[in-house]
Amino acid sequence: MTLVLIGLNHKTAPVELREKLAALAPEPAAAYQYLRELQAVQEALLYATCNRVEILFASPDPETAIPQVRQFLIAQGGEADVQAMQQALYVYREAEAVSHLFQVACGLDSMVMGEPQVLGQIKAAYRQGTEQQATGPLLNRLLHKTFSVAKKVRSETGIGGLAVSVSYAAVELARKIFGSLTDKTGLLIGAGEMAELAVEHLKRHGVARLIVANRTVERGLELAGRFGGEAVSLAELPEQLLRADIVISSTGAPELILTKDQVKGVMRRRKQRPLFLIDIAVPRDLDPAINDLDNVYLYNIDDLQGVIQANLHHRQAEAVKAQRIIDVETQKFLQWRETLAVTPTIVALVDKARQICQSELKKTLPQLGPLTPEQQKSLEVLAESIALKLLHDPFLYLKRNHHPKRRSQDIDLTRRLFNLDPDRSEDLR
Repeated sequence: MTLVLIGLNHKTAPVELREKLAALAPEPAAAYQYLRELQAVQEALLYATCNRVEILFASPDPETAIPQVRQFLIAQGGEADVQAMQQALYVYREAEAVSHLFQVACGLDSMVMGEPQVLGQIKAAYRQGTEQQATGPLLNRLLHKTFSVAKKVRSETGIGGLAVSVSYAAVELARKIFGSLTDKTGLLIGAGEMAELAVEHLKRHGVARLIVANRTVERGLELAGRFGGEAVSLAELPEQLLRADIVISSTGAPELILTKDQVKGVMRRRKQRPLFLIDIAVPRDLDPAINDLDNVYLYNIDDLQGVIQANLHHRQAEAVKAQRIIDVETQKFLQWRETLAVTPTIVALVDKARQICQSELKKTLPQLGPLTPEQQKSLEVLAESIALKLLHDPFLYLKRNHHPKRRSQDIDLTRRLFNLDPDRSEDLR
């Protein structure tokens, strides 16, 4: 079984392309149904974050599976996107796939290095995958290993403490434009995790007033209440734009929340007072054409890259430590994978030893005269104990960390020495 990871991210594709694939994540049932129907795909996991969409799968026939999964992802865009999709998609196998997954979960491959939200998104996607019965023993083990590696990186490096989120970068951009936020009103569209982080950062920098607009008013009330803000419904957005200086939008809505015409009408009533909007949602919440309006400044998630780059050098030392942990844990996982090839041979040796013991005891016991059940049991235990002790050293040899090619040769030689594949022996005669 080969591990393969296929996807695109902020390094290979602009937001316009990523949001085409992001629609797969909220309702993944159809995607998983397609993947389950592929004979070359045995286990699969689909996950999406703000900056990536990836499919991780295990395949007994990767040369067949990879083109099929690539084509599935390419098909999510329009005809005009085919070439761009083909160029944006990357394919990682085995060690590269494992290492990349660890990097994603630890925040090393994020637009904002060390971003902790990604791990939560992968955990949620894993729950979806298990609910869809798409994962299996290999991916289950890999995902649990991923979570433990992320925890190890957080506890043994400072990358978590130094990390900033996309929400933080959005607030940093607002501070650069306005200088002080102490007399400004912040409007949050959406009340999810990204919005919560944005509220925390806005409050930390002294924003005067907070408004939370959300489809579910109850959730908006909860978030606004914790930070001394005000909750409104999405239907009230045009009126609330009259009050806002900074708008940060991060909903999971499949359609635009604000259009150019809506904002144009508001700007007339605001008497052209500047309005700063940041769209950190994928798919985007705000109509890109809004940026054409006078005194309106719209930034999307890709525009935050400059803010993020300015902070990167502070985290590079911690990233090196984190990568070292990831490299070690990747090798540990691959070594565990290699032991899976050894296990069937060890089981076969134990089974054969027990069969020989039972066969020989069946011949010998009648020649020993009357025996009590306890005596017969003692002889059976003795025979099996001797056989397993003779096999102890071969077991240790097979379990050693040999080079993969050497390991395969050792397993093959062991199976031939002990005649564990009698059909093959017949073919060789």
